[in-house]
Amino acid sequence: MNLAGKNLKYLRKQKGWTQDEFAQKLGIKRSLVGAYEEDRADPRLDVVQTVSDIFGLSLEDIMLTDLSSANESYLSRRRRLKMGDEQQQSVIHFVPVKAAAGYLAGYNDPEFVDELNTFTLPMLKHGNYRAFEIIGDSMLPTPSGSVIVGEKVEKLSDVKYTDTYIIISMRDGIVYKRIKPENTNAVYSLVSDNPQYPAYTVPAGEIAEIWKAQMIISKPTTSPVWNVDQLSSVVENLQQQVNSLKKHMS
Repeated sequence: MNLAGKNLKYLRKQKGWTQDEFAQKLGIKRSLVGAYEEDRADPRLDVVQTVSDIFGLSLEDIMLTDLSSANESYLSRRRRLKMGDEQQQSVIHFVPVKAAAGYLAGYNDPEFVDELNTFTLPMLKHGNYRAFEIIGDSMLPTPSGSVIVGEKVEKLSDVKYTDTYIIISMRDGIVYKRIKPENTNAVYSLVSDNPQYPAYTVPAGEIAEIWKAQMIISKPTTSPVWNVDQLSSVVENLQQQVNSLKKHMS
């Protein structure tokens, strides 16, 4: 049974449109809308396709499903389910380089954070995330200009050297590093993946926030470039680590 005519009438009334307004949106005469709704004629396939595009429904929905029969309207149910899906996705506030200075002063101010642009990533589980744009080559091969999406770390004791982090401190601002605990929990070393940049220490009391990197977003045309000196430095660094391990094992 073709329910397209009945559903067209139902959908039109859901929007509060007159037959004339609906006809204009469909690109047909008002008399045709009346004929379809009164089952004096079956809607053409191109008309049903236009209705499908307007309401985000499938052709099968429009032609074979009685959209008005459920206790909860079909459109309301779709809207509710969609909102539920969106609520399961975490809203990610984005901190571009130009907002870095302001972030140091306003990172703990809900009004400041709410002014930042936001986006969502469906592949991330529900959590507390923030995204930061990084500039510089200290973390090559992660290229300058990448956006690091990080999940909030509540305790310094949870950090691992195998992971990378966005660290917020009043002295150094926003940096992207690895974190290595020193002999005392009061001091941490921040280590770059690019060996040309020496590690440096920061007191735990100066660290305002830590965000564990979960995703790296970079332009597909961006390719990290290592020059000969950088590659030589990497090889030398690896050799030193191997020699150190050999001494330790012997």
